[in-house]
Amino acid sequence: MRVRRKLIVVDDIAGVAKELFLLQRPRTVALSGGVTPCALYGELAHSVHPWHETDIFFGDERCVPPTHPDSNYGMVERVLLSKISAKVHRMRGESCAAEDYESQLETVFGAALPRFDLVLLGLGKDGHTASLFPGDSALRESSRRVAVVYRPDHSRLTLTLPVLSAARMAMFLVAGANKAKALKWLLDGDDIPAARVEAQEVVIVADRLAAGEAEPIC
Repeated sequence: MRVRRKLIVVDDIAGVAKELFLLQRPRTVALSGGVTPCALYGELAHSVHPWHETDIFFGDERCVPPTHPDSNYGMVERVLLSKISAKVHRMRGESCAAEDYESQLETVFGAALPRFDLVLLGLGKDGHTASLFPGDSALRESSRRVAVVYRPDHSRLTLTLPVLSAARMAMFLVAGANKAKALKWLLDGDDIPAARVEAQEVVIVADRLAAGEAEPIC
């Protein structure tokens, strides 16, 4: 099945992504780390949304304590979570236990495959997304909801492709000329991890440097 991807080329990724988020009104969300989504979280921290009805999860996390500078949770907590009343389900990087996060998913979604209203994703220069990297065995995981991925810097926890692909909307935030090649691979449906996310709706919000010559796709 060919995945239909919508490309939105903008000058203000955070502002447009915030409007899409508020329009979607998600109650279950998986957040991403990184510089580009950080700007979005700053916008959302001051936005009107029924946060008290919202369960926030994470798409991936480095296996470090929440106080570590590389912790996705630590960044999001400072910028967004400390300012809203959502129910937060943290990936416990300090223990790096996939089973623990699968149990947290089950408390909200039950035993069925989790179906998020929205997952926020980044795009690496190599085409990775969340902590699903080219050639890694986690890409072949079909039964687990969460996998441990071993990387040179830190081991990581990541939601698996079946979970990301079950989402109602997957929103990629892509910025910078160094992501232009990976974005083209994604739009072309090449064999990269990001292109294997087959959510009900896939939206890519990119700046002009990342989009290059790609035309917006409605």
